[in-house]
Amino acid sequence: MSKSGNKKKFLLVGLAGLVVGFSLMILLNSFYVKSSSNEACMMCHYHPDSDASWKQSVHYNNGSGVKTDCVECHLPPKGSFAYFKAKAATGMKDVWSYLTKKQEDIDWDSKGELEYATKIVYNESCKECHINLFPEGITDDGVTAHLYYEENEEKLDLQCISCHLDAGHYNPNYQHGQMTGLPGAVAEAAEVYTESTPVTEFKNYTETIPGTSASIRMVAVPGGSFTMGSPEDEPFRRSDESPQRNVTVSPFFMGELEVTWDQYWAFYGETMSEGRISPEEVYANNSREDVDAISGPTPPFGFPDQGWGMGERPAITMTHYAAETFCQWLSKKTGKKYRLPTEAEWEYAARGGTSTPYFFEGNPKKFTNEGFWNGLFGADTAVINRYVVYVNNSKNRTQEPAKIQANPFGLKNMLGNVMEYCSDWYAEDAYTQLQDGAVDPQGPASGEEHVVRGGLYNEDASEVRCAARAHTEHDAWLKTDPQNPKSIWWYSDIKGIGFRVVCEVPEGVAAQ
Repeated sequence: MSKSGNKKKFLLVGLAGLVVGFSLMILLNSFYVKSSSNEACMMCHYHPDSDASWKQSVHYNNGSGVKTDCVECHLPPKGSFAYFKAKAATGMKDVWSYLTKKQEDIDWDSKGELEYATKIVYNESCKECHINLFPEGITDDGVTAHLYYEENEEKLDLQCISCHLDAGHYNPNYQHGQMTGLPGAVAEAAEVYTESTPVTEFKNYTETIPGTSASIRMVAVPGGSFTMGSPEDEPFRRSDESPQRNVTVSPFFMGELEVTWDQYWAFYGETMSEGRISPEEVYANNSREDVDAISGPTPPFGFPDQGWGMGERPAITMTHYAAETFCQWLSKKTGKKYRLPTEAEWEYAARGGTSTPYFFEGNPKKFTNEGFWNGLFGADTAVINRYVVYVNNSKNRTQEPAKIQANPFGLKNMLGNVMEYCSDWYAEDAYTQLQDGAVDPQGPASGEEHVVRGGLYNEDASEVRCAARAHTEHDAWLKTDPQNPKSIWWYSDIKGIGFRVVCEVPEGVAAQ
C-alpha cells in the first residue's frame, strides 16, 4: 500500500476514534447528569418520606426560590475526585440495598438521627453554598453560634447539621432554638398531690410529689455483700473493672425506672430559671431550707426528648449537676433523703443477686455484634432482647419501660436504654484504691468526671454488662453549645444519658 493510502487509513481510523470518543463522552456525560438528578436518586434510595420532607424544608421551600438537590448535600462539592469517588460508592451501596433489602424492614426513623446524618452529609458541601455565615437578617443568637462555629470548627470537629439537622428534610419534632414554657402534653396537669407518701416499713412504695401530679415507683433493695467488678475471664472486660472487691451495701430504696420526663418536667416547671445562674449562686441558694430557693434549669435548646416521646421514657441530656439538683428538690418536697446512687449501690442493684456478666443467663460473645461469625450470621438476641434496650432492638432511640422485663430486684432498664449517673467521681484505678470488704464505699474523694453506668440504647451487648464502667465526657458533651458560659443544666451532644434516684431508709424504719 502506498504512503498516501496509509495516511488516509490512519486519518479514517483517527476520525472514527474521535467520533467514538465524543459519542462516549456524550453518553457518559448524559449518564452523569441523569444519574445526579433527584429522580435517579429516588429510583434506588426510596425513603418513603424523603421527597415530601425535602419539599417542606428550607432547601426547597424558601423565600429566595433556590432549590437544593440531593447530590448537593449528600456528595462532596462537584468537580472534585472526592465527588466521583463518593458518587460511585453511594450508588453501588444504594443499588445493593435496593436489590437485597425490603423497604418495610428498613428503620427509616433512625436515618434521620444526627449520628447517621453525619455519615451521609458533607460539611464542605454546606460551606460551598453558604459562603457568608452572617447574612442580612441573622439574629444575635445566630451570630453568636456562627462565630463559635468558625472559631472551633476544626478543633471540635463541628458540622453544620449538628445545629441544622432539618435544613434538608423537614422534621416537625426537631427544633434549634430555646424551648419556651412546658411541653403541651405535660402542661395539662392531672391530679395534684398534696402530700408525700409516708414510709413506715421497708417495702416498695410509690412516692407522690406534693404540689405536682408526678409520682415515682420506688423498690426496696435489701442490703448485702457482692463481688464488685469483673473476673479476668469475662469477655470484653476492661482494666478499670478490676481488681474485683468484696463490697457490702446497706439497704436502700431505688427508682424502679430511670427518672421519666413526667417527673423531670414537674421539677423543671417548679424551679426553671430564665436567667443564667452560676453554680456557686445555685449552691448558695440551695443551702436554704425553703424549697422555693432551689433554682432549676434554664430552658433547653430544641426538644430535649429528640421527638422520641415523653411520658415514661427516661428524661435525657441533663447534666450531672442538674440530676443532683433534681434529687435535692425531691428531698425537700418529700421530707426524705433522695440522691444519686453510689457506684457500688448501682452495680449491686443491677446484678440483682447474680454474679454473671448480665443479671440473666448468657455469654457476651454470643450477644455481641463483634467478630466475624456474629457479623456474618447475626448475634443471638432471643434472651437479651427481653431485658435490655440496646443497639439491636432500640431503633436508635430510648424506649418505654413496657418494652423489657425487670431484673431479680424488680428494677427495669438497669442495662441499656440510657447511661445513668452515679454520685462517685471516676478513676480508672478506683478498685485498686478500694479496700476489700468495704462497707458502703463512695469512690474517690475528687476527680474531673463522674461515673456513668448501664450503657445506652445504641451500644453493643459488650458495653451493657453489669460490671462495665464509663464516665461523663463533660467538654465533649457540650461541643456544639455556643453559649458563654456553657450551660450547667443541659448537654448539647449526648442523648443517651439520664439517672435514677435512691432514697435512704428513713430513721425508725427497720430494713431487712
